[in-house]
Amino acid sequence: MKATLERAVLLKSLGHVQSVVERRNTIPILSNVLLEAGEDGSLRLMATDLDLQVDERVEADVSQAGATTVPAHTFFDIVRKLPEGSQVQLSAAEGKMEVVAGRARFNLQTLPRDDFPVIAEGELPTRFELPAATLRQIIDKTRFAISSEETRYYLMGIFFHVADDKLKAAATDGHRLARVTVEKPEGADGMPDIIVPKKCVGELRKLLDEVEGTVEVSLSGAKVRFGLGSAVLTSKLIDGTFPDYNRVIPTGNDKLLKVDPKSFMDGVDRVATIASEKTRAVKMAVDADKITLSVTSPENGLAVEEVPASYGSDQLEIGFNARYLMDILHEIEGDSVEVHLADAAAPTLLRENDQSQALYVLMPMRV
Repeated sequence: MKATLERAVLLKSLGHVQSVVERRNTIPILSNVLLEAGEDGSLRLMATDLDLQVDERVEADVSQAGATTVPAHTFFDIVRKLPEGSQVQLSAAEGKMEVVAGRARFNLQTLPRDDFPVIAEGELPTRFELPAATLRQIIDKTRFAISSEETRYYLMGIFFHVADDKLKAAATDGHRLARVTVEKPEGADGMPDIIVPKKCVGELRKLLDEVEGTVEVSLSGAKVRFGLGSAVLTSKLIDGTFPDYNRVIPTGNDKLLKVDPKSFMDGVDRVATIASEKTRAVKMAVDADKITLSVTSPENGLAVEEVPASYGSDQLEIGFNARYLMDILHEIEGDSVEVHLADAAAPTLLRENDQSQALYVLMPMRV
């Protein structure tokens, strides 16, 4: 295999694929990235961890077609440190690959292309397109609520399903819930309910930064594939049943609090400075024209701050985990957030307004 291409092109593509590769691998081939030079003048780069796979093609000057695999992170570090604007020559033969750019020359150990595993997709009967901006919004407004508790593996991803003629995406860790509702794309009828794993969500979000138009989504009950321009991301889905999250979305919370999310978040952030790491609890005393935020810590003392607000019901005291509350407020884009309260023990609903695509539910804490 012999191919030459610009450093910037190689670095960008390598950046996309190498982040899938785990730092520690018991199977040596999984530490490598596949490089395949085609006679059509393309260089294919591919990496996998057996659950997730990124496959990308870039243009290259190919003088000899062929394929090999090299250690992904080492190769990425080399290309990253090569001189800007340089042409990188890759030539592989007899168990080695030579990398030449300017006066720099590297010889890397390779493993055979035939040993490299590829995720078999099988049939992907459901196919539709989503604007990249919509998919970015769905991920940004839900992924903070994904659980990291491995005993509840079915919560370790974003749940996508079609309901009420809309496409809905939800994530929860049992303490908070985030849900986004968007128009159902053409072709999504009959789509199975799927849970996209957290690692796939993270890699997809990185790739979406460079996609302007639409993303092609193809899926079955077991796999999903995202077509993102020159890159294709394929992932296994979480094999589990996502709980019926609609049961925790409160419908009878009749106490409405309206507040500026930025000043609310900043106030919570300030008083939480002295909160204990374990509980991160902040108390809210809600009154007609203000919220009094307070944190009492046996080790650090007391912090109090008042935030202007609009509220028309009985006085109420309620406690929340400061980090969870701030995560939600960070995703509110407008200059007002509606906080729908019931009492100190009931789930609280937060949203921008009744027209917004995103809604959030937060469980209170005892303080």
